Amino acid sequence: MAVFVALGAFLMTLAGGWTAQRVTDRRHLVLGLAGGLMLGVVGLDLLPEALRAAGDEVFGVPAALLLFVAGFLLAHLVERLLAARQAAHGGEEHDGRVPEVGLTAATAMVGHSAMDGVAIGAAFQVGGGMGTAVALAVVAHDFADGFNTYTITSLYGNARRRALGMLFADAVAPVVGAASTSFVTIPEGLLGGYLGLFGGALLYLAAAEILPEAHHEHPARSTLLCTVAGVGFIWLVVGLAG
Repeated sequence: MAVFVALGAFLMTLAGGWTAQRVTDRRHLVLGLAGGLMLGVVGLDLLPEALRAAGDEVFGVPAALLLFVAGFLLAHLVERLLAARQAAHGGEEHDGRVPEVGLTAATAMVGHSAMDGVAIGAAFQVGGGMGTAVALAVVAHDFADGFNTYTITSLYGNARRRALGMLFADAVAPVVGAASTSFVTIPEGLLGGYLGLFGGALLYLAAAEILPEAHHEHPARSTLLCTVAGVGFIWLVVGLAG
């Protein structure tokens, strides 16, 4: 049942990626929406779940928040190291952006989607009602995941073929994650730590890359409205799932 439901996430992820590539003539709006979706996922979905799952404190600070900050710094460090490596080897950058950063970010999105599948499988192990609630939330926000995966990969100058490849991997990941719950159970604390780390990295990409790019050439009010709409969409999804 969990794998069957995860197929819905597969289709929604592809739908999100298809939408992202079809509206290239409104790139600033796409990026504004993607930034809002990412901000909403981090602040309203990932971080609360990370704090709930990884409740231990380290020197008075929740472990999930420490990992959240570490994820933000790690994303910044990886971007700078890759940029320096490209420059040292005479590699090409695209508007100051290194393609490998986009692939790394997309790979993290794939890992997150796999965890979504694990969440579906684990919830169905608890009970049918819990499984249905979690499945609805995952399927709804996987549209945003597909949208963001394609947008991030493309933004950093990767070819369309690579962006589509990462999109397909992101779509398959929930199915694989759901199937894995038949054999493996991930400790809740470890899962919470992962969510915190990933949330920090995702926030960095949204705040330092996606949103500035969205307003660089078209600082329009409509771009800001798309960002707000993205956050509002995630809030709606989280509220309906609760």
